Amino acid sequence: MANSMAKTISTPIDRSRPVISIRGLKKGFGNMQVLKGVDLDVYHGENLVVLGRSGSGKSVLIKIMAGLLKPDAGTVSVLGRDIARLNTKELQALRTRIGFSFQNSALYDGMDVRANLEFPLVRNKRHLSHSQIDAAIAKVLDDVGLSQTLYQMPSELSGGQRKRIGIARTLILQPEIMLYDEPTAGLDPVTSVEINDLINEVQERYHTSSVIITHDLTCAKATGDRLVMLSEGQFLRQGSFEEVFDTDDPKVKNFYNYNFIAGS
Repeated sequence: MANSMAKTISTPIDRSRPVISIRGLKKGFGNMQVLKGVDLDVYHGENLVVLGRSGSGKSVLIKIMAGLLKPDAGTVSVLGRDIARLNTKELQALRTRIGFSFQNSALYDGMDVRANLEFPLVRNKRHLSHSQIDAAIAKVLDDVGLSQTLYQMPSELSGGQRKRIGIARTLILQPEIMLYDEPTAGLDPVTSVEINDLINEVQERYHTSSVIITHDLTCAKATGDRLVMLSEGQFLRQGSFEEVFDTDDPKVKNFYNYNFIAGS
């Protein structure tokens, strides 16, 4: 079923160094149990893809990793810190080491690109000079290939450009972990490929460890060093793209057959 187009690992992954470690994680809302006791490690230097259908718990999982939601049970350790035990100030400090790329890019519509990129620097690194801020903005814009958009408004950008600027805004704080929530959602196939390439370039240039939440198998195959498949609040399978989909499990086969873009 799967073919040989999966990502080739080009950066060293240290499997003795988990940057995120989750044990027995449970989360529910009312009578609906979304995560049912999952265990997961994300290793230093790794792009980990979490696959699953809408409603499978993917976005809840990534929000717990970022400290935006609290678990009902279990432990979540991020960069050696148990996020459930952190106070507000400690959690805010940890978040500066984590870049969160939101599905809708989360740009401020009333700010131009420069102001959107400057905002997290001014808020979190108040010791920086104007020239240091200018240099940081220039670097991340160059890294995402959008130096020409410095004074454009978000409304003047394409969907792919907004996605790139959203990623640039997370990179400007030089995070150790990147969290991508449906990075190719709503994008055309050509732009999706460009975003997939950018995710891999970020891994190379910034030496990040990343979690990529997606139901897009083309994205998963292009970016993932390892994949885990989430279904009904539990992990079904994990491994390379080939290993995950080399199965007769109807849940996995149906997901593949419905989502995969042939020939990509």
